[in-house]
Amino acid sequence: MTASIDPFHAIALSRRAHQLKAEGRSIIAMHFGQPSTGAPAAAIAMAHHVLDADPMGYWESDALKARIVRHMAETQAVALQPEQIILTCGASPALVMALTTRFAPGDRVAIARPGYVAYRNSLKTLHMVPVEIPCGPAERYQLTAAAIAALDPAPQGVLIASPANPTGTIIAESELAAIAAVCRARGITIISDEIYHGLHFEAPAASILRFEPTALVINSFSKYWSMVGWRLGWLVVPENDIEAARARMGSLFLTPPSLSQHAALVAMDCAPELEGHRATYARNRQLLLAALPSLGLSEIAPPDGAFYLYANVAHLTDDSQVLAHRILEETGVALAPGRDFDPIDGPRHLRFSFAASTADVAEAIT
Repeated sequence: MTASIDPFHAIALSRRAHQLKAEGRSIIAMHFGQPSTGAPAAAIAMAHHVLDADPMGYWESDALKARIVRHMAETQAVALQPEQIILTCGASPALVMALTTRFAPGDRVAIARPGYVAYRNSLKTLHMVPVEIPCGPAERYQLTAAAIAALDPAPQGVLIASPANPTGTIIAESELAAIAAVCRARGITIISDEIYHGLHFEAPAASILRFEPTALVINSFSKYWSMVGWRLGWLVVPENDIEAARARMGSLFLTPPSLSQHAALVAMDCAPELEGHRATYARNRQLLLAALPSLGLSEIAPPDGAFYLYANVAHLTDDSQVLAHRILEETGVALAPGRDFDPIDGPRHLRFSFAASTADVAEAIT
């Protein structure tokens, strides 16, 4: 029997936004979690060179794996081997690989609610069981060691995200250490989605690998490196899982795009340009934090990182999908309804992405 999963409701809103734009309407896109900027200039220049000089083909860049290892050493003080880096066609295949490498149909995996829609839907598609734990303001919208310890029976896995989508909250290092200890004691595998690492506004997010070297870690070039359309990510696996993960990558996805790998290697050394993007997000975040309370939206998840504000609109509606469509039709501002991230409380929330330009964010507020 095939799995039944809910649609990604923001996609329907996006289709309407594109229709309105085609009709000549001015649309400000704050519904999808993608940078408004392109890949770094040097990465694009390398791509042009490769297109002219390299016929390309199925390929994995050893140089890129080594550069990711160096990146983890420099930013997280984590020592890895290049063989532990499995290059993927974005973070979504990395999630599928992580789940299928460690879990079997029927296994239970705990996730936070609210959380990224693909966690729930990927688990269901693979005939695994999402164990959704409600996380509100008291928990800073994140899983806690106490919540994991209270699960009876213990799940086979836990999937964490820090910074998180849709809230932008970061799990403190002390809590990450506690989560690692609880999972180690209960035999629970940790998968950590670290796709928003590098996008922080106070202290940087810590990798779970600093506290649990057997965790599987998902990352991507889509967010910090501003390379959404290049479809390139990676999965970090412990040494015991290398062969299993490589077998899945080769059978399901072959290799990631060659062109993207060449460009990404250059992008990893474009820190000044990329830090400029982060400074733009920081300005946009401050604009929204200053403006939204005056618009009646004062209950907002702490936006420690990523580029999202997750706001409670319960005083306005119990169906934020209808509200999001009305806002789009009447103002041209596209926002994401919370139902995608939380089927229970999400219909009373909206997610604002502030990865747009500062001018667009200012216009959206107006």
